[in-house]
Amino acid sequence: MPTVAMWRASKQQAIGQEAIHSFDDHVYFLNHILVATNKVLLAMESSGEQVAGILACNPNWVNQLYVHPEHQGKGIGKTLLDLAKQQADERLYLYTFEVNRKAQRFYERNGFRIVGRGRENEEQLEDIRYEWIKP
Repeated sequence: MPTVAMWRASKQQAIGQEAIHSFDDHVYFLNHILVATNKVLLAMESSGEQVAGILACNPNWVNQLYVHPEHQGKGIGKTLLDLAKQQADERLYLYTFEVNRKAQRFYERNGFRIVGRGRENEEQLEDIRYEWIKP
């Protein structure tokens, strides 16, 4: 499944760690768990053959936002994040890994502010909780 391959490649590049779940587990998670409580949107490259990005969000949370490493810096992440903001209630939250400095800069440029820190993830990496308040 091209979506899962892109998601895994992007996450691995972002945190410098291989996936802790199998490819098949990620396919199941995307198709059965993530879609149950989130709107899942894909950004496709211009040929329509490769997934360039994925957004999974609900009115309060951005649960997944990944852009394929080859397509980063082209505005895809911002477009997906803006779609999440449009459907948000009053506030939108997300977590990012502390090791992912690129994501931190991206979210802060796009109006998110740090509201917490912890280690609320399976990877057992330090993470940062961000909040965006709808104007």
